Order: sequence, then C-alpha cells, then structure tokens
Amino acid sequence: MSSIRGSLEEIDKSLKDVQERREKLIKGTRDVVMLCSKSIVALHHGQINDAKNKMEEAKAMLEEFRKYTKEDLYRYISVAEQELVEAYALRAVMENASIPMMQELNVTGPSYLTGLLDCVGEIKRLVYDRMRSGNEKDAEKLFATMEAIYNAIYPFAVYDNIVSGLRKKLDVARMLIEDIRAIVTEESRRKALIDAIDSLEKRS
Repeated sequence: MSSIRGSLEEIDKSLKDVQERREKLIKGTRDVVMLCSKSIVALHHGQINDAKNKMEEAKAMLEEFRKYTKEDLYRYISVAEQELVEAYALRAVMENASIPMMQELNVTGPSYLTGLLDCVGEIKRLVYDRMRSGNEKDAEKLFATMEAIYNAIYPFAVYDNIVSGLRKKLDVARMLIEDIRAIVTEESRRKALIDAIDSLEKRS
C-alpha cells in the first residue's frame, strides 16, 4: 500500500481544495443573486441610485469569487452571472441606454444570452406599468425592445445542447411577447372603437 500513499495524499489535497472553493462559491454567489434581485425590485420602484449601488456591489463580489472557480467550478457562478446581466440590461432599458456588452460585465456567453432572455420578463412588467399609466408610446417602445432581444437571440437556439436551458428561456420569452402583443392589439382596437363612437356623436 505504501506505493499508492503518495497519490492518495495528493488526491485528498486536491479534493479538499475543490470542496473549499465550492462552499465559498455557493455561499458567495447566493449573496450576489440576492443583491441583483433587490436591485431589480429597486429599479421597478424607481429607486435608481439604490439599484445602481446594489448592482455595482454584486458585480464587485462576482469578480472576487471568480478566482475560486478556475476551470472546474465555473458552473457555480453561472446563475449569478445571469442575474447580473438581467439587472444591468433592465437598467439600460429603463434609462434608454445601450445594454452593456458581455465584455463590460465580464460574463460568459451562455450567461449573457440567458440573462438577456430573463430580462424580457422584467421588461414585460414595465410595459404593463406604462399601459396602466396611459403612456402607450413608451409601452410600444418597450415592447419593441422585448421583440428585438428575442429576435437577436433566437438564432442561438441551435446551441441548446451546449447552453443549458436556452430553449426553455426562448419559449418563455416568446410566450411573454405574444401575451403583450394580444393586449396591445386589444387596446388599439378599443381605442379605435372609442374614437369612432366619439366621431359619430360629434356628427349627430
């Protein structure tokens, strides 16, 4: 047995290292996801500065945790990366600014794609808010943004076997878009009917 003792000690040391890094990532990325989620809630409530601070804190924390991933544990930060992309994309949409590039956020391609698709659901909430407040032009512009994100990412559906969950998120985004399209169409018809009735009443 003495001949394998050296190898076993080396394996034990390696696995302990992986285990320690994994535990740090699980706890740390949970905090990142929570910060991103809170920043999205803050954005919806108009608390822009608070949202920005939380997003920047989350981004800095994620940068710190990347040193624990190496090649073997990168999957443990993918969800946190998705949440970060979602938060930054939503903020950009709300500020009528360009959505940050993948390199600016320092995330992987798969995380960037899935994070943008998750943002479609948050934009849907904005569309509803604008419609309720009677701001149809903003609602239509936001709806166009939803469609643009979906159409830009749809060609990547061929990589569903490589990018986990991509097809499912595309399907969800498509359903959200169709829901909004139906509501916008119904609202347009309602307005047209009201205008027609008003026109008839003015003539009579």
